[in-house]
Amino acid sequence: MAKKSVATLQTGSKRLTKAIKMVKSPQSGAYTFVEQIMAPEMVNDFLNKK
Repeated sequence: MAKKSVATLQTGSKRLTKAIKMVKSPQSGAYTFVEQIMAPEMVNDFLNKK
């Protein structure tokens, strides 16, 4: 499974990170990408979660 934090975004006083994770579908076997914008502290939890 590939995982990568792609960009750091700044909006006003908040600092945000966009994380992209590649997930394999159990039904078809195809890979899909899950994207989410979050605080930098939450990135490791997002990438480690299945």
